[in-house]
Amino acid sequence: MIKLMNVASSNAYLNYIVSHTPEAIAYLRGSGKYPNLSGKIEFYQTSNGVLVLSDVKGLPKIETNRDFFAFHIHEGESCTGTDDEPFKDSGSHYNPENYSHPFHAGDLPPLLSNNGKAFSVVLTDKFTVKEVLGKTVIIHSRPDDFTTQPSGNSGEKIACGKIIARL
Repeated sequence: MIKLMNVASSNAYLNYIVSHTPEAIAYLRGSGKYPNLSGKIEFYQTSNGVLVLSDVKGLPKIETNRDFFAFHIHEGESCTGTDDEPFKDSGSHYNPENYSHPFHAGDLPPLLSNNGKAFSVVLTDKFTVKEVLGKTVIIHSRPDDFTTQPSGNSGEKIACGKIIARL
């Protein structure tokens, strides 16, 4: 379950991020259709769960007045694919417990684009950093509707990054 932080604890988590090195990181790259899309996703293991920090730029303006993008961890271990299906090898949502969407371990809150940039920090206890090493992070072209099975009608995969251990 994703936890919302109160003001007192949010300061503690932000201080944690500033004073610690992430245990894992994923460098995002856009598909051929979105070559200017890039970003970095950092994973910090805490005693209360994993802090996932997202810093993304180059998000496209796909439709007027739609600035939300679905954001998930996928089970695949590669960002390869085909011209027709970029990042096909990233697989489906990370879902080790076989839950319905939007309760997959890999379901994260959407990214909100602000003139093509997005920044977010979320605390989740759905997985540990160790469990997602080698998996992929995906940004989709549409917002997640949190209903449609199996992936929330979130559209094409427009960016991908493999989660690697931070040395």
